[in-house]
Amino acid sequence: MQKETAKDAAPENSGDAKAIDVQGLHKAFGELEVLRGIDFSVARGEVVCIIGPSGSGKSTLLRCVNLLEEPSSGRVTVAGTEVTDPDVDIDLVRRRIGMVFQSFNLFPHLTVLENLTIAQRRVLRRDRAEADRIARVNLERVGLGEKEASYPAQLSGGQQQRVAIARALSMDPELMLFDEPTSALDPELVGDVLAVMRSLADEGMTMLVVTHEMSFAREVADRVVFMDGGVIVEEGIPERVVGDPQHERTRTFLARVLDPAAAEVGEVADTGPTGKRVDR
Repeated sequence: MQKETAKDAAPENSGDAKAIDVQGLHKAFGELEVLRGIDFSVARGEVVCIIGPSGSGKSTLLRCVNLLEEPSSGRVTVAGTEVTDPDVDIDLVRRRIGMVFQSFNLFPHLTVLENLTIAQRRVLRRDRAEADRIARVNLERVGLGEKEASYPAQLSGGQQQRVAIARALSMDPELMLFDEPTSALDPELVGDVLAVMRSLADEGMTMLVVTHEMSFAREVADRVVFMDGGVIVEEGIPERVVGDPQHERTRTFLARVLDPAAAEVGEVADTGPTGKRVDR
């Protein structure tokens, strides 16, 4: 069954339809300006994939959405709440956001089930029986119902990442942020994690995904955003951005990603400390 897109579910640019709204976002680390004026939004139920070279600001943008990185300037609004407001209760906002990192960040001394219930009990104040029930539902959801008594060290990397996704889902998030969730995995383990993410998209979960998996971006995303040098260079439906990019920088990046053996040394420019590209 074809996934209902955000455009089908709500009028475009409707204020109530925005799960994430970013305006004039800047982020600098000392003299290094990583984000240089980002404006974009994610509608409720929409899947947006952010692609681009390393150092382009993708992960920093993602981390600014839930204030893991504090923006230098600009506004970020999540589900109608401005997270950049100095008076915001950011912990309350974060309860509505699921985050999956490159590394799995599981507690090694806790079982899989305990990893899924600790935040439910301490943050959401659920009792043990309810937390266990929800955890088991989400473990089944990611295909790991039989692993609840295992410890992280007994699982493969792909299984650990699926546990991390189930942990995030157990907090009943309104939207999910994924920061290159397959980058630390062996190639043969990537498919199972992407399959779980596809199922979430089919269920209508709002997702903002930083990824190098072009097939996932092409097949699952409602919209693809290409970043370079701290700015959005190009964005649109996957068929256009990935299949027929209009900007030369996007074409160069995709050529190198999709056919690494064909790239020449120095073909892709790096980003210098000023945010401008420099050839090496």
